[in-house]
Amino acid sequence: MNNKTLAILKPDCVKKNLIGKVITQIQSAGFKVSALKMVKLTEDSAKGFYEIHKERPFFNDLIAYMTSGPCVPIALEKENAVEDFRKLIGATDPTKAAEGTIRKLYADSIQENIVHGSDSDENAAKEILHFFSRKELLDINGF
Repeated sequence: MNNKTLAILKPDCVKKNLIGKVITQIQSAGFKVSALKMVKLTEDSAKGFYEIHKERPFFNDLIAYMTSGPCVPIALEKENAVEDFRKLIGATDPTKAAEGTIRKLYADSIQENIVHGSDSDENAAKEILHFFSRKELLDINGF
């Protein structure tokens, strides 16, 4: 079991000035931040990151949305990180998300859903390295 996952505070989260609130909720759930930065995704970077969805009808809208403003990728650590983070953020559709989840609290729609969370341990490892070099990733336990 991997103890790492990737969160991305999406452009709507940044635009709504919710970065601090969402990070507080993440940390309150026991996650430790091992890397964090604000970036503006290029079209190529967004297409590379979301390549798994390239055949889906929403792909172009997703790329346009993710490149519309800055976002905040965060490498997180916690035991059972992927599964626990998925529970914390809630369903992609905020109308179907459980009460108290990040998406239920802050998201406006399926597309503008505040936050990305890795869906598997394998993808978490790939996604983290999309945004962070090994040098940028801190060993929380090594401090």
